[in-house]
Amino acid sequence: MISSSDDIAPGTKAVIYARVSSSKQTKVGDGLGSQQTRCMEYARYKSLDVVDTFTDDMSGSLATRPGMKAMLQFLRKSRGKEPVVVSIDDISRLARGMEAHLEQRAAIGEAGGILKSPTIEFGEDSDSILVENMLASVSQHQRLKNAEQTINRMRARTMIGYWCFQAPI
Repeated sequence: MISSSDDIAPGTKAVIYARVSSSKQTKVGDGLGSQQTRCMEYARYKSLDVVDTFTDDMSGSLATRPGMKAMLQFLRKSRGKEPVVVSIDDISRLARGMEAHLEQRAAIGEAGGILKSPTIEFGEDSDSILVENMLASVSQHQRLKNAEQTINRMRARTMIGYWCFQAPI
């Protein structure tokens, strides 16, 4: 399990994980940058030593992502040397599906990571686990609802004469 101790010593090594849903979002807007900035601010507040940042630009519904895999590998290599904190900007950045969230949370703990965030206090008590699972469930619902709305809007636009797809070759 992932420790939720607030007794993390100043200077403890930390890594940051940031994720956006598509490669387009790495070019339009600055989702990764804003997440990293918030996590760096949190790390400074907690006097943590950020040693690396890992990013992904793919759906949070997927549990297997290159940046996440690289971070887990880093955590495994660092295991036992010193606690390593994983800072995420928001619970939806870890995953946007219950199954993926639970899988990522377990993998981070097994690799020796301690999950921290400027937006949620992770804990091992029953109330903290309930709140975390509810927030993960809400993230999943938002992802599914966005997909439904996109399909419905594309259908409606097509019905009134707009072409919503890539141009034919």
